[in-house]
Amino acid sequence: MRKAVSGLFNWAAEAGRDYVCASPCVNLPLLPPEEPRKRKLSPDEIKVLWHGLDRPDITTDRRICLAIKFALVSMLRSVELLHIHRDELQGDLNSAAPLVVISEERVKAGREIHQPLSDLAVEIAKEAMGNYPWLFAGRWQDEPLNRKAMACALRGNKTKRNGKVVVRSIGLCELLGIKPFTPHDLRRTAASLMGSIGIPRSIISLCLDHTVAKDEHGDVSAITGKVYDQDPRIGEKREALQKLANEIRRIVAEPMEAADAGPRLAA
Repeated sequence: MRKAVSGLFNWAAEAGRDYVCASPCVNLPLLPPEEPRKRKLSPDEIKVLWHGLDRPDITTDRRICLAIKFALVSMLRSVELLHIHRDELQGDLNSAAPLVVISEERVKAGREIHQPLSDLAVEIAKEAMGNYPWLFAGRWQDEPLNRKAMACALRGNKTKRNGKVVVRSIGLCELLGIKPFTPHDLRRTAASLMGSIGIPRSIISLCLDHTVAKDEHGDVSAITGKVYDQDPRIGEKREALQKLANEIRRIVAEPMEAADAGPRLAA
């Protein structure tokens, strides 16, 4: 909040605007450093989540459940994957080398992402898309799911009324007995899985759309990755993402008791 207010007053005090004569947000003490999030799902939690999302008693929209799976498999951010349009798929999902191109407008770094799709990601995408123009269509099918759809489904909907907590819906985490996590934690989980099977961190960074600071040959200049090296490294990413898919398949191979209530629809 303080950052937002400071930005607002600094903008209002700039020469030519004269909304305020000076910003009151000066000489403020430094904010404490933000603690990085460390939550990642264990293999047992991945298994419970994966099979739990296919349970017939789960009332969460099926496309949201598939989007949660797709987030783990593809390593894309929520706003990147939820708004995938059919036109962003290179070829189609039946091609030999399926690929999705995320436009720079909704990428954090402001550059296109060329993300290969593993066979597991393709299975999920085929069930989710059907005949709709969006990979994860919303309730009325004419627009994509809201960017907060996965987060809301995971945590549930609780509000306060007259000082009392009113539970409108129970989140998937509570329903499945998993410690709370966010959609972004699935990226951390996927990256950790890649590291556990020996994929180099430089390749993991590429799959996360991060600038590579160091590879097997040593340090890499930041400007090299941001400005000069524009090759999307599709082959290396495809191999790594397929290894991730294979590892997820291995983890979820043995059904949990909670998943015995119904058949698995994807993967």
